Amino acid sequence: MAKIIHTMIRVMDEKRSLDFYDRALGLQIADRFPFDGFTLIYLRNPENDIEIELTVNHDQTEPYTHGGGYGHIAVAVDDLDREHIRMAVAGIAPQPIKEFFREGALMARFFFIVDPDGYKIEVLQRHGRYQ
Repeated sequence: MAKIIHTMIRVMDEKRSLDFYDRALGLQIADRFPFDGFTLIYLRNPENDIEIELTVNHDQTEPYTHGGGYGHIAVAVDDLDREHIRMAVAGIAPQPIKEFFREGALMARFFFIVDPDGYKIEVLQRHGRYQ
């Protein structure tokens, strides 16, 4: 069986991205590997086994485009309302909380945030399949 270990996104500004992922999701540098032309940075927190890999291409001068295929990264939190307020106070600009129902039952409560490079992150209340 395969185990998911990380997802990778390309970012323009290492410092700005590290600050965002720390403030928004509490993700810290697990490893950082500079190479000629690019740097790989792996982020995680104690709650996670999977990491986000930030790739910083040193010669990139234009913002990345996400094309028509990228959707979002999703995270689950214990208290969605508290996280929404915390992120708003921190200047992260969370979108409004939404509820998603299926067959009359609550399937999900969530909101989205957007990182400095325009990547969407869905923040879900721990509930049902979203643990």
